[in-house]
Amino acid sequence: MEDVGARARKWAAEDPDPETRAELIALLAAGDTAALEERFSGTLEFGTAGLRGALGAGPMRMNRAVVIRAAAGLAAYLKAHGGAATVIGYDARHKSYDFARDTAAVMTGAGLRAYLLPRPLPTPVLAFAIRHLRADAGVMVTASHNPPQDNGYKVYLGDGSQIVPPADAGIAAEIAAIGALADVPRAADGWEVLGEDVLEAYLERATGVLDAASARELSTVYTPLHGVGLETLTAAFARAGFPAPVPVAEQAAPDPDFPTVAFPNPEEPGAMDLAFKTARDAAPDLVIANDPDADRCAVAVPDPAADAGWRMLRGDELGALLAAHLVRRGVAVPGRDVFAASIVSSSLLSRIAAAAGLGYEDTLTGFKWIARVPGLRYGYEEALGYCVDPAGVRDKDGITAALLIAEMAAELRAQGRTLADVLDELAVAHGLHATDQLSARVADLSLIADAMARLRARPPVALAALDVVTAEDLADGAGGLPPTDGLRYRLAGEGVTSARIVVRPSGTEPKIKCYLEVVVPAAAGEVPDARARAAALLADLKQALAAAAGL
Repeated sequence: MEDVGARARKWAAEDPDPETRAELIALLAAGDTAALEERFSGTLEFGTAGLRGALGAGPMRMNRAVVIRAAAGLAAYLKAHGGAATVIGYDARHKSYDFARDTAAVMTGAGLRAYLLPRPLPTPVLAFAIRHLRADAGVMVTASHNPPQDNGYKVYLGDGSQIVPPADAGIAAEIAAIGALADVPRAADGWEVLGEDVLEAYLERATGVLDAASARELSTVYTPLHGVGLETLTAAFARAGFPAPVPVAEQAAPDPDFPTVAFPNPEEPGAMDLAFKTARDAAPDLVIANDPDADRCAVAVPDPAADAGWRMLRGDELGALLAAHLVRRGVAVPGRDVFAASIVSSSLLSRIAAAAGLGYEDTLTGFKWIARVPGLRYGYEEALGYCVDPAGVRDKDGITAALLIAEMAAELRAQGRTLADVLDELAVAHGLHATDQLSARVADLSLIADAMARLRARPPVALAALDVVTAEDLADGAGGLPPTDGLRYRLAGEGVTSARIVVRPSGTEPKIKCYLEVVVPAAAGEVPDARARAAALLADLKQALAAAAGL
Protein backbone atom coordinates (compact mmCIF):
# COMPACT_ATOMS: atom_id res chain seq x y z
CA MET A 1 0.00 0.00 0.00
CA GLU A 2 1.24 3.48 -0.87
CA ASP A 3 2.39 5.64 1.99
CA VAL A 4 0.18 8.57 2.93
CA GLY A 5 2.46 11.07 1.21
CA ALA A 6 2.14 9.30 -2.11
CA ARG A 7 -1.64 9.10 -1.76
CA ALA A 8 -1.82 12.78 -0.90
CA ARG A 9 0.30 13.76 -3.91
CA LYS A 10 -1.86 11.65 -6.22
CA TRP A 11 -5.02 13.20 -4.80
CA ALA A 12 -3.62 16.74 -5.11
CA ALA A 13 -2.65 16.12 -8.73
CA GLU A 14 -6.30 15.64 -9.74
CA ASP A 15 -7.98 17.94 -7.19
CA PRO A 16 -10.06 20.49 -9.16
CA ASP A 17 -10.16 22.99 -6.28
CA PRO A 18 -7.09 25.22 -5.87
CA GLU A 19 -7.90 25.80 -2.18
CA THR A 20 -7.90 22.15 -1.13
CA ARG A 21 -5.00 21.38 -3.47
CA ALA A 22 -2.97 24.09 -1.75
CA GLU A 23 -3.99 22.67 1.64
CA LEU A 24 -2.51 19.26 0.75
CA ILE A 25 0.64 20.77 -0.72
CA ALA A 26 1.18 22.76 2.48
CA LEU A 27 0.71 19.67 4.67
CA LEU A 28 3.15 17.71 2.50
CA ALA A 29 5.71 20.52 2.66
CA ALA A 30 5.35 20.69 6.45
CA GLY A 31 5.73 16.93 6.77
CA ASP A 32 2.49 16.85 8.83
CA THR A 33 1.96 13.11 8.64
CA ALA A 34 -0.68 13.06 11.38
CA ALA A 35 -2.90 15.54 9.53
CA LEU A 36 -2.45 13.64 6.28
CA GLU A 37 -3.26 10.31 7.95
CA GLU A 38 -6.46 11.80 9.32
CA ARG A 39 -7.53 12.95 5.85
CA PHE A 40 -6.55 9.69 4.13
CA SER A 41 -7.55 7.11 6.74
CA GLY A 42 -10.55 6.06 4.65
CA THR A 43 -13.34 7.69 2.70
CA LEU A 44 -16.46 9.55 3.81
CA GLU A 45 -19.13 6.89 4.00
CA PHE A 46 -22.11 7.36 1.72
CA GLY A 47 -25.20 6.21 3.58
CA THR A 48 -28.85 7.04 4.14
CA ALA A 49 -27.88 10.60 5.06
CA GLY A 50 -25.80 10.89 1.87
CA LEU A 51 -22.50 12.53 2.81
CA ARG A 52 -21.69 14.88 5.66
CA GLY A 53 -18.39 15.97 7.13
CA ALA A 54 -15.87 18.72 7.69
CA LEU A 55 -14.67 20.74 4.70
CA GLY A 56 -11.09 20.14 3.65
CA ALA A 57 -8.79 18.16 1.40
CA GLY A 58 -8.71 14.38 1.04
CA PRO A 59 -11.22 11.51 0.91
CA MET A 60 -12.25 11.93 4.57
CA ARG A 61 -13.37 15.52 4.02
CA MET A 62 -16.12 17.28 2.08
CA ASN A 63 -14.57 18.79 -1.04
CA ARG A 64 -15.13 19.10 -4.77
CA ALA A 65 -13.25 15.89 -5.59
CA VAL A 66 -15.42 13.87 -3.19
CA VAL A 67 -18.60 15.53 -4.46
CA ILE A 68 -17.74 14.95 -8.13
CA ARG A 69 -17.25 11.24 -7.39
CA ALA A 70 -20.52 11.14 -5.45
CA ALA A 71 -22.36 12.85 -8.29
CA ALA A 72 -20.84 10.47 -10.84
CA GLY A 73 -21.90 7.48 -8.75
CA LEU A 74 -25.43 8.85 -8.40
CA ALA A 75 -25.60 9.52 -12.15
CA ALA A 76 -24.52 5.94 -12.89
CA TYR A 77 -27.13 4.59 -10.46
CA LEU A 78 -29.88 6.71 -12.05
CA LYS A 79 -28.96 5.65 -15.57
CA ALA A 80 -28.96 2.00 -14.51
CA HIS A 81 -32.46 2.44 -13.10
CA GLY A 82 -33.94 4.45 -15.99
CA GLY A 83 -33.59 7.88 -14.39
CA ALA A 84 -33.36 10.98 -16.56
CA ALA A 85 -33.56 14.17 -14.44
CA THR A 86 -32.17 15.53 -11.17
CA VAL A 87 -33.01 18.71 -9.26
CA ILE A 88 -30.16 20.28 -7.28
CA GLY A 89 -30.46 22.72 -4.40
CA TYR A 90 -27.96 24.33 -2.08
CA ASP A 91 -27.80 26.49 1.02
CA ALA A 92 -25.43 29.33 1.93
CA ARG A 93 -22.64 27.31 3.57
CA HIS A 94 -19.05 27.45 2.42
CA LYS A 95 -18.66 25.60 -0.92
CA SER A 96 -22.38 24.81 -1.25
CA TYR A 97 -22.73 26.53 -4.62
CA ASP A 98 -19.51 24.91 -5.90
CA PHE A 99 -20.74 21.45 -4.92
CA ALA A 100 -24.15 22.09 -6.50
CA ARG A 101 -22.63 23.36 -9.73
CA ASP A 102 -20.24 20.40 -9.91
CA THR A 103 -23.21 18.06 -9.49
CA ALA A 104 -25.06 19.78 -12.34
CA ALA A 105 -21.94 19.50 -14.51
CA VAL A 106 -21.55 15.77 -13.79
CA MET A 107 -25.24 15.01 -14.37
CA THR A 108 -25.22 16.90 -17.67
CA GLY A 109 -21.95 15.25 -18.68
CA ALA A 110 -23.55 11.85 -18.05
CA GLY A 111 -26.37 12.67 -20.44
CA LEU A 112 -28.97 13.38 -17.75
CA ARG A 113 -31.07 16.52 -17.34
CA ALA A 114 -30.08 18.71 -14.41
CA TYR A 115 -32.13 21.50 -12.84
CA LEU A 116 -30.40 23.90 -10.46
CA LEU A 117 -32.40 25.98 -7.99
CA PRO A 118 -31.93 29.71 -8.70
CA ARG A 119 -30.09 30.60 -5.47
CA PRO A 120 -29.54 29.37 -1.90
CA LEU A 121 -32.98 28.18 -0.71
CA PRO A 122 -34.43 26.04 2.09
CA THR A 123 -34.17 22.28 1.85
CA PRO A 124 -37.98 21.86 1.71
CA VAL A 125 -38.06 23.87 -1.52
CA LEU A 126 -35.75 21.27 -3.06
CA ALA A 127 -37.84 18.39 -1.69
CA PHE A 128 -40.96 20.03 -3.15
CA ALA A 129 -39.29 20.68 -6.53
CA ILE A 130 -38.50 17.00 -7.06
CA ARG A 131 -42.18 16.06 -7.09
CA HIS A 132 -43.29 19.30 -8.71
CA LEU A 133 -40.95 18.78 -11.69
CA ARG A 134 -41.44 14.99 -11.74
CA ALA A 135 -37.69 14.49 -11.48
CA ASP A 136 -36.07 11.13 -10.78
CA ALA A 137 -33.79 12.36 -8.00
CA GLY A 138 -32.77 15.37 -6.00
CA VAL A 139 -29.60 16.57 -4.31
CA MET A 140 -29.48 19.15 -1.52
CA VAL A 141 -26.09 20.52 -0.58
CA THR A 142 -26.41 21.32 3.12
CA ALA A 143 -25.15 20.30 6.53
CA SER A 144 -28.38 21.48 8.14
CA HIS A 145 -27.60 22.51 11.73
CA ASN A 146 -24.00 21.23 11.87
CA PRO A 147 -21.09 23.54 12.80
CA PRO A 148 -19.76 26.00 10.18
CA GLN A 149 -16.80 23.82 9.19
CA ASP A 150 -19.15 21.12 7.87
CA ASN A 151 -21.08 20.58 4.68
CA GLY A 152 -23.16 17.73 3.34
CA TYR A 153 -24.79 16.09 0.34
CA LYS A 154 -28.34 14.84 0.85
CA VAL A 155 -29.86 12.62 -1.84
CA TYR A 156 -33.54 12.07 -2.64
CA LEU A 157 -35.22 9.79 -5.14
CA GLY A 158 -38.15 10.62 -7.38
CA ASP A 159 -40.85 10.18 -4.74
CA GLY A 160 -39.35 13.18 -2.94
CA SER A 161 -38.12 11.11 0.01
CA GLN A 162 -34.55 10.72 1.18
CA ILE A 163 -32.80 7.53 0.12
CA VAL A 164 -33.04 4.36 2.20
CA PRO A 165 -31.60 0.86 1.73
CA PRO A 166 -30.98 -0.64 -0.73
CA ALA A 167 -30.65 2.54 -2.80
CA ASP A 168 -27.93 3.92 -0.52
CA ALA A 169 -25.80 0.80 -0.94
CA GLY A 170 -26.39 0.81 -4.69
CA ILE A 171 -25.25 4.42 -5.03
CA ALA A 172 -22.27 3.79 -2.73
CA ALA A 173 -21.19 0.87 -4.94
CA GLU A 174 -21.33 3.08 -8.02
CA ILE A 175 -19.28 5.75 -6.25
CA ALA A 176 -16.66 3.16 -5.27
CA ALA A 177 -16.39 2.12 -8.92
CA ILE A 178 -15.43 5.60 -10.10
CA GLY A 179 -11.82 5.66 -11.27
CA ALA A 180 -9.72 8.71 -12.06
CA LEU A 181 -11.47 12.04 -11.66
CA ALA A 182 -10.29 13.05 -15.13
CA ASP A 183 -12.41 10.24 -16.56
CA VAL A 184 -15.64 11.68 -15.13
CA PRO A 185 -17.35 13.68 -17.92
CA ARG A 186 -18.25 17.19 -16.73
CA ALA A 187 -20.19 19.57 -18.94
CA ALA A 188 -19.26 23.25 -19.03
CA ASP A 189 -22.92 24.19 -19.37
CA GLY A 190 -26.21 22.71 -20.51
CA TRP A 191 -28.07 22.40 -17.22
CA GLU A 192 -31.13 24.53 -16.49
CA VAL A 193 -31.11 27.18 -13.78
CA LEU A 194 -34.69 27.29 -12.57
CA GLY A 195 -36.56 30.56 -12.28
CA GLU A 196 -38.69 32.07 -9.54
CA ASP A 197 -41.69 30.02 -10.63
CA VAL A 198 -40.48 27.02 -8.65
CA LEU A 199 -40.37 29.09 -5.44
CA GLU A 200 -43.77 30.58 -6.29
CA ALA A 201 -45.19 27.08 -6.67
CA TYR A 202 -43.71 26.06 -3.32
CA LEU A 203 -45.16 29.13 -1.57
CA GLU A 204 -48.58 28.49 -3.10
CA ARG A 205 -48.48 24.91 -1.85
CA ALA A 206 -47.12 25.93 1.56
CA THR A 207 -49.86 28.44 2.32
CA GLY A 208 -52.39 25.81 1.29
CA VAL A 209 -51.79 24.02 4.62
CA LEU A 210 -53.86 26.76 6.29
CA ASP A 211 -57.62 27.20 6.58
CA ALA A 212 -58.43 30.23 4.43
CA ALA A 213 -60.93 31.43 7.05
CA SER A 214 -58.73 31.04 10.13
CA ALA A 215 -57.41 33.87 12.29
CA ARG A 216 -54.24 35.71 11.28
CA GLU A 217 -53.72 38.22 14.09
CA LEU A 218 -50.42 37.12 15.62
CA SER A 219 -47.12 38.88 16.26
CA THR A 220 -43.89 36.93 15.92
CA VAL A 221 -40.14 37.32 16.24
CA TYR A 222 -38.19 35.15 13.79
CA THR A 223 -34.60 34.01 13.40
CA PRO A 224 -33.15 31.92 10.56
CA LEU A 225 -29.92 31.49 12.61
CA HIS A 226 -27.79 32.94 9.78
CA GLY A 227 -29.36 30.49 7.33
CA VAL A 228 -31.52 30.75 4.23
CA GLY A 229 -34.99 30.80 5.78
CA LEU A 230 -35.80 34.52 6.13
CA GLU A 231 -36.86 35.35 2.58
CA THR A 232 -38.98 32.24 2.13
CA LEU A 233 -40.64 32.35 5.55
CA THR A 234 -41.48 36.05 5.38
CA ALA A 235 -42.88 35.57 1.86
CA ALA A 236 -45.01 32.67 3.11
CA PHE A 237 -46.31 34.68 6.07
CA ALA A 238 -47.14 37.63 3.81
CA ARG A 239 -48.95 35.43 1.30
CA ALA A 240 -50.91 33.80 4.12
CA GLY A 241 -51.95 37.19 5.55
CA PHE A 242 -49.98 37.11 8.81
CA PRO A 243 -48.27 40.29 10.05
CA ALA A 244 -44.62 40.38 9.05
CA PRO A 245 -42.38 38.67 11.60
CA VAL A 246 -39.82 40.85 13.37
CA PRO A 247 -36.44 39.43 12.29
CA VAL A 248 -33.52 39.00 14.67
CA ALA A 249 -31.29 41.55 12.95
CA GLU A 250 -27.96 40.01 13.97
CA GLN A 251 -28.96 36.62 12.49
CA ALA A 252 -31.15 37.61 9.55
CA ALA A 253 -28.66 37.47 6.68
CA PRO A 254 -27.12 34.19 5.53
CA ASP A 255 -23.60 33.82 6.95
CA PRO A 256 -21.72 30.52 6.61
CA ASP A 257 -19.58 31.34 9.65
CA PHE A 258 -22.61 31.56 11.99
CA PRO A 259 -20.84 34.23 14.05
CA THR A 260 -23.38 34.65 16.88
CA VAL A 261 -23.88 30.99 17.84
CA ALA A 262 -21.62 28.16 18.93
CA PHE A 263 -23.82 25.70 16.99
CA PRO A 264 -26.54 26.88 14.57
CA ASN A 265 -29.23 24.69 16.13
CA PRO A 266 -32.20 26.15 18.06
CA GLU A 267 -31.86 23.31 20.58
CA GLU A 268 -28.30 24.24 21.54
CA PRO A 269 -27.70 26.39 24.66
CA GLY A 270 -27.40 30.05 23.79
CA ALA A 271 -28.60 29.75 20.21
CA MET A 272 -31.86 31.57 20.98
CA ASP A 273 -30.42 34.31 23.22
CA LEU A 274 -30.56 37.02 20.56
CA ALA A 275 -34.10 36.01 19.61
CA PHE A 276 -35.18 36.41 23.23
CA LYS A 277 -33.38 39.75 23.40
CA THR A 278 -35.32 40.90 20.34
CA ALA A 279 -38.53 39.58 21.88
CA ARG A 280 -38.04 41.69 25.01
CA ASP A 281 -38.41 44.79 22.84
CA ALA A 282 -40.97 43.51 20.34
CA ALA A 283 -43.21 41.67 22.87
CA PRO A 284 -44.53 39.15 20.31
CA ASP A 285 -47.00 36.32 20.81
CA LEU A 286 -44.46 33.72 19.64
CA VAL A 287 -40.77 33.38 18.86
CA ILE A 288 -40.08 31.16 15.84
CA ALA A 289 -36.71 29.83 14.63
CA ASN A 290 -35.54 27.74 11.70
CA ASP A 291 -32.24 25.96 11.48
CA PRO A 292 -29.87 27.12 8.68
CA ASP A 293 -31.52 25.13 5.87
CA ALA A 294 -35.02 25.78 7.29
CA ASP A 295 -36.20 22.20 7.42
CA ARG A 296 -36.58 22.34 11.22
CA CYS A 297 -38.84 24.65 13.21
CA ALA A 298 -38.53 25.73 16.84
CA VAL A 299 -41.05 27.75 18.85
CA ALA A 300 -40.85 29.60 22.17
CA VAL A 301 -43.83 30.80 24.19
CA PRO A 302 -44.04 33.55 26.83
CA ASP A 303 -43.27 32.26 30.32
CA PRO A 304 -42.69 34.70 33.18
CA ALA A 305 -41.05 31.92 35.20
CA ALA A 306 -38.33 31.34 32.58
CA ASP A 307 -35.01 33.17 32.84
CA ALA A 308 -35.48 35.08 29.59
CA GLY A 309 -39.25 35.35 29.92
CA TRP A 310 -39.61 32.75 27.17
CA ARG A 311 -39.77 28.97 27.22
CA MET A 312 -38.65 26.85 24.29
CA LEU A 313 -41.20 24.20 23.47
CA ARG A 314 -39.65 20.77 23.29
CA GLY A 315 -39.83 19.14 19.88
CA ASP A 316 -42.29 16.62 21.27
CA GLU A 317 -44.54 19.38 22.60
CA LEU A 318 -44.67 21.15 19.26
CA GLY A 319 -45.23 17.80 17.56
CA ALA A 320 -48.26 17.11 19.75
CA LEU A 321 -49.66 20.62 19.25
CA LEU A 322 -49.48 20.39 15.46
CA ALA A 323 -51.19 16.99 15.59
CA ALA A 324 -53.94 18.30 17.85
CA HIS A 325 -54.48 21.25 15.50
CA LEU A 326 -54.78 19.01 12.43
CA VAL A 327 -57.26 16.80 14.29
CA ARG A 328 -59.33 19.80 15.43
CA ARG A 329 -59.49 21.14 11.88
CA GLY A 330 -60.74 17.76 10.65
CA VAL A 331 -58.17 17.47 7.87
CA ALA A 332 -57.08 13.99 8.99
CA VAL A 333 -59.64 11.36 7.95
CA PRO A 334 -60.36 8.52 10.43
CA GLY A 335 -59.87 5.07 8.99
CA ARG A 336 -57.70 6.36 6.16
CA ASP A 337 -55.01 8.75 7.34
CA VAL A 338 -51.99 7.84 9.44
CA PHE A 339 -49.83 9.78 11.89
CA ALA A 340 -46.22 8.66 12.38
CA ALA A 341 -43.25 9.46 14.58
CA SER A 342 -39.82 7.97 15.10
CA ILE A 343 -39.13 5.66 18.01
CA VAL A 344 -37.18 8.42 19.80
CA SER A 345 -40.20 10.74 19.81
CA SER A 346 -42.97 10.93 22.39
CA SER A 347 -45.65 8.26 22.48
CA LEU A 348 -48.24 11.02 22.93
CA LEU A 349 -48.79 11.18 19.17
CA SER A 350 -49.98 7.57 19.16
CA ARG A 351 -52.59 8.43 21.79
CA ILE A 352 -53.78 11.52 19.92
CA ALA A 353 -54.12 9.43 16.76
CA ALA A 354 -56.00 6.62 18.54
CA ALA A 355 -58.46 9.05 20.13
CA ALA A 356 -59.17 10.54 16.69
CA GLY A 357 -59.61 7.16 14.99
CA LEU A 358 -56.44 7.61 12.94
CA GLY A 359 -53.76 5.07 12.19
CA TYR A 360 -50.36 5.38 13.80
CA GLU A 361 -46.93 3.96 12.99
CA ASP A 362 -43.53 4.03 14.72
CA THR A 363 -40.48 4.31 12.47
CA LEU A 364 -36.73 4.36 12.79
CA THR A 365 -35.07 7.72 13.33
CA GLY A 366 -35.10 10.04 10.34
CA PHE A 367 -37.57 11.40 7.84
CA LYS A 368 -36.31 8.96 5.26
CA TRP A 369 -38.42 6.46 7.22
CA ILE A 370 -41.27 8.68 8.43
CA ALA A 371 -42.00 9.97 4.91
CA ARG A 372 -42.45 6.44 3.57
CA VAL A 373 -45.27 5.44 5.93
CA PRO A 374 -48.28 4.40 3.78
CA GLY A 375 -51.21 6.79 4.16
CA LEU A 376 -49.12 9.37 6.00
CA ARG A 377 -51.01 12.56 6.83
CA TYR A 378 -48.63 13.95 9.46
CA GLY A 379 -45.28 12.90 10.83
CA TYR A 380 -42.76 14.39 13.19
CA GLU A 381 -39.51 13.76 14.98
CA GLU A 382 -38.50 15.19 18.36
CA ALA A 383 -35.47 16.97 16.82
CA LEU A 384 -37.77 19.78 15.60
CA GLY A 385 -38.73 18.11 12.33
CA TYR A 386 -42.37 18.23 11.14
CA CYS A 387 -44.01 17.01 7.94
CA VAL A 388 -47.45 18.64 7.82
CA ASP A 389 -48.07 18.28 4.07
CA PRO A 390 -46.58 14.97 2.87
CA ALA A 391 -48.33 15.24 -0.50
CA GLY A 392 -46.36 18.42 -1.18
CA VAL A 393 -43.09 17.97 0.73
CA ARG A 394 -42.26 14.40 1.67
CA ASP A 395 -39.71 15.51 4.24
CA LYS A 396 -39.52 17.78 7.26
CA ASP A 397 -40.40 21.37 6.43
CA GLY A 398 -39.74 24.24 8.84
CA ILE A 399 -41.68 26.77 6.75
CA THR A 400 -45.04 24.96 6.65
CA ALA A 401 -44.64 23.93 10.29
CA ALA A 402 -44.17 27.61 11.21
CA LEU A 403 -47.28 28.57 9.24
CA LEU A 404 -49.39 25.89 10.89
CA ILE A 405 -48.32 26.68 14.46
CA ALA A 406 -48.87 30.38 13.76
CA GLU A 407 -52.39 29.58 12.61
CA MET A 408 -53.04 27.54 15.75
CA ALA A 409 -51.67 30.26 18.04
CA ALA A 410 -53.71 32.94 16.25
CA GLU A 411 -56.90 30.90 16.59
CA LEU A 412 -56.22 30.38 20.30
CA ARG A 413 -55.37 34.06 20.78
CA ALA A 414 -58.76 34.98 19.33
CA GLN A 415 -60.33 32.72 21.97
CA GLY A 416 -58.24 34.13 24.81
CA ARG A 417 -56.26 30.90 25.06
CA THR A 418 -52.64 29.84 24.47
CA LEU A 419 -50.56 26.93 23.25
CA ALA A 420 -49.70 26.19 26.90
CA ASP A 421 -53.41 25.74 27.62
CA VAL A 422 -53.66 23.09 24.91
CA LEU A 423 -50.62 21.25 26.27
CA ASP A 424 -52.33 21.10 29.66
CA GLU A 425 -55.53 19.78 28.07
CA LEU A 426 -53.57 17.06 26.25
CA ALA A 427 -51.94 16.08 29.55
CA VAL A 428 -55.32 15.65 31.23
CA ALA A 429 -56.74 13.70 28.28
CA HIS A 430 -53.81 11.37 27.64
CA GLY A 431 -51.46 11.64 30.63
CA LEU A 432 -48.55 14.01 31.01
CA HIS A 433 -45.90 12.87 28.52
CA ALA A 434 -42.60 14.39 29.63
CA THR A 435 -39.46 13.92 27.55
CA ASP A 436 -35.81 14.80 27.89
CA GLN A 437 -32.52 13.97 26.25
CA LEU A 438 -29.07 13.03 27.49
CA SER A 439 -26.41 13.54 24.83
CA ALA A 440 -22.65 13.63 24.76
CA ARG A 441 -20.54 15.17 21.97
CA VAL A 442 -17.21 13.37 21.56
CA ALA A 443 -13.95 14.03 19.75
CA ASP A 444 -13.15 10.30 19.64
CA LEU A 445 -15.91 8.22 17.98
CA SER A 446 -14.66 5.10 19.76
CA LEU A 447 -16.17 6.50 22.97
CA ILE A 448 -19.62 6.10 21.44
CA ALA A 449 -18.93 2.51 20.45
CA ASP A 450 -17.58 1.84 23.95
CA ALA A 451 -20.75 3.20 25.58
CA MET A 452 -23.00 1.10 23.35
CA ALA A 453 -20.88 -2.00 24.02
CA ARG A 454 -20.99 -1.36 27.77
CA LEU A 455 -24.79 -1.22 27.77
CA ARG A 456 -25.07 -4.32 25.61
CA ALA A 457 -22.70 -6.27 27.85
CA ARG A 458 -24.38 -5.18 31.09
CA PRO A 459 -28.01 -4.20 30.42
CA PRO A 460 -29.42 -2.24 33.38
CA VAL A 461 -32.12 -4.00 35.41
CA ALA A 462 -33.25 -0.79 37.10
CA LEU A 463 -32.71 2.93 36.56
CA ALA A 464 -33.49 5.42 39.34
CA ALA A 465 -36.75 4.28 40.96
CA LEU A 466 -37.96 2.34 37.90
CA ASP A 467 -37.47 -1.28 36.91
CA VAL A 468 -36.36 -2.15 33.39
CA VAL A 469 -39.15 -4.39 32.14
CA THR A 470 -37.79 -5.06 28.65
CA ALA A 471 -34.43 -4.37 27.00
CA GLU A 472 -34.40 -4.56 23.19
CA ASP A 473 -31.35 -4.45 20.96
CA LEU A 474 -32.57 -2.61 17.87
CA ALA A 475 -29.69 -4.11 15.89
CA ASP A 476 -31.85 -7.26 15.85
CA GLY A 477 -34.74 -5.48 14.14
CA ALA A 478 -36.96 -5.28 17.23
CA GLY A 479 -40.68 -4.68 16.79
CA GLY A 480 -40.62 -5.33 13.07
CA LEU A 481 -38.36 -2.33 12.43
CA PRO A 482 -35.33 -2.53 10.13
CA PRO A 483 -32.13 -3.23 12.10
CA THR A 484 -30.35 -0.17 13.46
CA ASP A 485 -27.65 0.57 16.03
CA GLY A 486 -29.71 1.32 19.11
CA LEU A 487 -31.11 0.07 22.40
CA ARG A 488 -34.62 0.49 23.78
CA TYR A 489 -35.68 0.03 27.39
CA ARG A 490 -39.23 0.00 28.72
CA LEU A 491 -39.57 0.75 32.40
CA ALA A 492 -42.27 0.57 35.06
CA GLY A 493 -42.71 1.67 38.65
CA GLU A 494 -44.89 3.44 41.14
CA GLY A 495 -46.44 6.71 40.00
CA VAL A 496 -45.84 6.27 36.25
CA THR A 497 -48.16 5.01 33.56
CA SER A 498 -45.20 4.07 31.38
CA ALA A 499 -41.58 5.02 30.72
CA ARG A 500 -39.14 4.47 27.85
CA ILE A 501 -35.50 5.10 26.99
CA VAL A 502 -33.81 4.83 23.57
CA VAL A 503 -30.02 5.04 23.21
CA ARG A 504 -28.37 5.49 19.80
CA PRO A 505 -25.40 7.11 18.08
CA SER A 506 -26.32 10.25 16.14
CA GLY A 507 -26.43 9.77 12.39
CA THR A 508 -25.21 13.28 11.59
CA GLU A 509 -23.01 14.43 14.49
CA PRO A 510 -20.30 12.92 16.72
CA LYS A 511 -22.78 12.36 19.56
CA ILE A 512 -24.37 9.56 21.52
CA LYS A 513 -28.00 10.39 22.24
CA CYS A 514 -30.34 9.01 24.89
CA TYR A 515 -34.06 9.81 24.63
CA LEU A 516 -36.17 9.54 27.78
CA GLU A 517 -39.92 9.63 28.28
CA VAL A 518 -42.10 9.21 31.34
CA VAL A 519 -45.89 9.31 31.38
CA VAL A 520 -47.64 10.26 34.61
CA PRO A 521 -51.36 10.74 35.28
CA ALA A 522 -52.55 14.36 35.40
CA ALA A 523 -55.99 15.37 36.62
CA ALA A 524 -57.54 18.75 35.79
CA GLY A 525 -55.96 21.41 37.97
CA GLU A 526 -53.01 19.17 38.85
CA VAL A 527 -50.94 19.45 35.67
CA PRO A 528 -48.21 21.66 37.24
CA ASP A 529 -47.70 19.08 40.02
CA ALA A 530 -47.60 16.24 37.48
CA ARG A 531 -45.09 18.17 35.39
CA ALA A 532 -42.86 18.70 38.45
CA ARG A 533 -43.00 14.99 39.37
CA ALA A 534 -42.14 13.99 35.84
CA ALA A 535 -39.23 16.46 35.65
CA ALA A 536 -37.75 15.12 38.88
CA LEU A 537 -38.03 11.54 37.65
CA LEU A 538 -36.43 12.41 34.31
CA ALA A 539 -33.52 14.07 36.13
CA ASP A 540 -32.98 10.91 38.22
CA LEU A 541 -33.19 8.71 35.11
CA LYS A 542 -30.63 10.84 33.27
CA GLN A 543 -28.18 10.54 36.14
CA ALA A 544 -28.66 6.77 36.44
CA LEU A 545 -28.37 6.24 32.69
CA ALA A 546 -25.22 8.35 32.45
CA ALA A 547 -23.61 6.14 35.10
CA ALA A 548 -24.73 2.93 33.37
CA ALA A 549 -23.38 4.07 29.99
CA GLY A 550 -20.20 5.58 31.39
CA LEU A 551 -21.01 9.03 29.98
